[in-house]
Amino acid sequence: MNVVSAKQDVEGRLKRGLLGQWYAAAKSVQVKAGRPLSSKIAGERVVMWRGKDGGVRCIEDFCPHRGARLSLGEVVENDISCRYHGVTMDGEGTIVKVPALANCALEGRRPLKSYPTREMADAVFIYVGSADQPVPTDEPKFPSEFTDPEWVTFLAMNRWKANYRDSIENVADPMHGSFLHANSFTLAYGKQQDTLKIERIEDGFCVKRVGQQGVNFDYTDMIMSEEQLYGRLDIPFPPAAGPGGPFRILAFTTPIDEDECYVFIWRLRKVSGFARESYRFLYRTLLESRHWDVLEQDREMIEALPADARRREMLYQHDIGVSRIRQLMSKKAKQQLEAERVPVQTLQAV
Repeated sequence: MNVVSAKQDVEGRLKRGLLGQWYAAAKSVQVKAGRPLSSKIAGERVVMWRGKDGGVRCIEDFCPHRGARLSLGEVVENDISCRYHGVTMDGEGTIVKVPALANCALEGRRPLKSYPTREMADAVFIYVGSADQPVPTDEPKFPSEFTDPEWVTFLAMNRWKANYRDSIENVADPMHGSFLHANSFTLAYGKQQDTLKIERIEDGFCVKRVGQQGVNFDYTDMIMSEEQLYGRLDIPFPPAAGPGGPFRILAFTTPIDEDECYVFIWRLRKVSGFARESYRFLYRTLLESRHWDVLEQDREMIEALPADARRREMLYQHDIGVSRIRQLMSKKAKQQLEAERVPVQTLQAV
């Protein structure tokens, strides 16, 4: 394979979405009992449903009989039944029943891809496997904030008409806060001139401002473990924001296809005792709308990026976080493509 072709393959994988990842696929409240939910993750059409036992299943949104959308079907106990001819699938992608024909030979076959699911922090995550990592590890490293009861958590989800990489790179760029969000409630402080540095952390890196800490959007931890990619940052709150420590954001982005993505933002704050309920009330009645305004500023800017922006851009010192995350994602894409080519090369050698 020549160099140009290899670069095109890597770019194609990055555009569609890295595999071997746990992706946030929906808010928990969207996957209602008895109502299948269709979605598209990294170019793959999936259907999620909540069974009688309360658990969420996810498989390809495709009936192996005639190709109808299973998401148009019905949930039966813990399985899903196609409305076209009643063919019923379980959460592993196995045909468990063909009601129109007794002892049908299709029963027991497993023609569909299934996606492991985890439900936490008010969201449903699904694992999209890769050739080098087809199944997830037994104990994936989800953020500790998801299970720590000290954090008061609110989840925001939105759909952006932009490639998911643009959203990820936005999080890896602390300096944009001082400009794009300069008039916001939480980001109206601090200097607009500084330099950045990168520090290595567990499962990723931290990009931070050199001359300013504890004032504004001063750093981002970019976490890129084997199976997850997300950003973590703290924003100091002014006294008007009520009790508690800094406002923490966990930012996940899920590719839909080359042109759209889901953005999941967990907004967290450590607040204890009676103050927890006071803060929850204050957040819902006052702060939440302001935070949505900030997220909308990001969305508007990212969606307006032209298709040839990457080819024409001129990066400088402030873009060290953007450059590093691009390097890490490209490396992972290359590894996945090499693993996919191994069986072909082996067959050719034989």
